[in-house]
Amino acid sequence: MAPMPSALSYELLAKCSVTKARAAILHLPHGPVPLPIFMPVATQASLKGLTPEQLEETGCRLCLNNTYHLGLKPGQATLDAIGGAHKFQSWPHNILTVSFQMVSLLKLAKVTEEGVKFLSPHDGTPMLLTPEHSISLQNSIGSDIIMQLDDVIATTSPDLARMEEAMDRSVRWLDRCIKAHKYPERQNLFCIIQGGLDLDLRKRCTKEMVERDTPGIAIGGLSGGEEKAAYCKVVDTCTSLLPEKKPRYVMGVGYPEDLVVSIALGADMFDCVWPTRTARFGNAVTSTGVLNLRNASFQNDFTPVEEGCTCVCCRPKEDGGLGITRAYIYHVAAKETAGAHLLTIHNVQYQLNLMQRARQAILEDKYPAFVKEFFGKLYPDKTKFPAWAVEALNGVGVDLLAD
Repeated sequence: MAPMPSALSYELLAKCSVTKARAAILHLPHGPVPLPIFMPVATQASLKGLTPEQLEETGCRLCLNNTYHLGLKPGQATLDAIGGAHKFQSWPHNILTVSFQMVSLLKLAKVTEEGVKFLSPHDGTPMLLTPEHSISLQNSIGSDIIMQLDDVIATTSPDLARMEEAMDRSVRWLDRCIKAHKYPERQNLFCIIQGGLDLDLRKRCTKEMVERDTPGIAIGGLSGGEEKAAYCKVVDTCTSLLPEKKPRYVMGVGYPEDLVVSIALGADMFDCVWPTRTARFGNAVTSTGVLNLRNASFQNDFTPVEEGCTCVCCRPKEDGGLGITRAYIYHVAAKETAGAHLLTIHNVQYQLNLMQRARQAILEDKYPAFVKEFFGKLYPDKTKFPAWAVEALNGVGVDLLAD
């Protein structure tokens, strides 16, 4: 197949000499993005509780919107009228749009070759999302990276025939998406590899998707409750078959351990609602684990959420005064929205900083040492290291248990 026009360039800067980790710059229409990267999820053109300026201050340069939700509200006509989502949400940086969170909405949906028929979660109105309509909506949104509409079922499904059907249909739907895409010179269409946990299906799908030569490639259908060891085998299998000079996006992944291991397995891009959602329950993501700051044990803890963190929540005042303390978060988290907002800022910046530190370690060819330090802080007792992480990292040359 003829190569698709591309509105991105992938500049590979370094490769780990032990693992499959890569450091790169992804040049997109709204500015460069350092890889590896975690992308916060602003489903309805808003990261819950944060202004666009606050999100920008975390260092985020690529966030997610959801095509399906923006198609419902504000709707395609409004997006066309204002000139796309960048203007609508006052966001000068890059946007990636996912088509449809089908696994989470399967109870409302019926998949046919034509597309996804579903009932609107807002008012129950019957709707049909086809590959063509998905691309049309994303063209109106104006996102820098657009995702194909794919047919995805939960990885835990025992129905292998349905899994194969979904995989083959995703390839056919990609062809329809490519044909419908109006602006390949300014929006980058990524394909999505499907196939569940069956490695043979994943290999087949990867081959088909790579042949279509889209600007970037995603590994989809994961984070659906599968065992982590099986997840790692899928990521490792797919990245081994992907071209070196294209970004690799593992969809829906956001726990810090998952990010660090997946980078070692050769992935570049990640997204997840977890860091922002868990903030709304009073949880802070830190290098030593997740802290529930609604717990009374933090009532008189006047330390920052995490020492050394540079986010608005944690950093000291310029006059030398205390910044926001754990005690203050405890005070407001249960009854004031300010607590959720502050923890959202912190959790997003923690994820972005984690990716920055991973990237620097790759550039210095010290990623195995970085991985060991990361897991050592998270699990001071080596016997508590998750077996799936030990196994997956062993597969790429890192022995977590070695001194």
